[in-house]
Amino acid sequence: MDPQVFLTIGSFLKWIGLIASPLLLFPLFILVIPKPLHDAGERLANGLDAAIEWALRAAMLAAILLFLLQLIVVIASYALALTATWLSESVIYAFAAMFMLGAASALRDDAHVRVDILRPRFGENGRNWIELAGTYLLLFPICIRLLTTGEQGLARAWSLFEGSRESDGLPLLFLFKTLVPVFAILLILAGLSVALRAALRLTGFEAPVDPASPQERHYGA
Repeated sequence: MDPQVFLTIGSFLKWIGLIASPLLLFPLFILVIPKPLHDAGERLANGLDAAIEWALRAAMLAAILLFLLQLIVVIASYALALTATWLSESVIYAFAAMFMLGAASALRDDAHVRVDILRPRFGENGRNWIELAGTYLLLFPICIRLLTTGEQGLARAWSLFEGSRESDGLPLLFLFKTLVPVFAILLILAGLSVALRAALRLTGFEAPVDPASPQERHYGA
């Protein structure tokens, strides 16, 4: 297939992202005018959580694939004295897919490692404001930066259908590089979900989360 087709699709997706970017401000609108917007905010948060859940399932499949591939590599290397670049690269690709597709669900469920030591000392409202500030001041700018800086390299990789630099490697390097913007987009979606729920809690339209217990979510509710 002509690579230009994929570049055209990429440009189309870019414009969709630009058009949808004002949605990132929706949690702030909820803080200003909560009553008319809380239902829409709840539905949007549930929709984002459902999309992230699909990414999590893909990450779980990648984890299973990673285990099987690594087992094959170990058996082939130590039992049969066989090596193959494509097999080693497939392990790397599976690990990358597992991490980059699963990171958004970790952010959504507050399962990632937190480095802030002051957050537990604040009350519920303080924690919600920290979530909003961290999302808008750190998460969104970094993810948008990832999307903008890698655009040209990714376009070149797709135009060439870039493959491995090794003769017996996988011809899928362009897909491997695509994981980076996918990772950034999923984190933006997860950050928007976190910000929406923080705004809903601040305005009293969602029950507070007990920091001492696992956070419960109901997808598609």
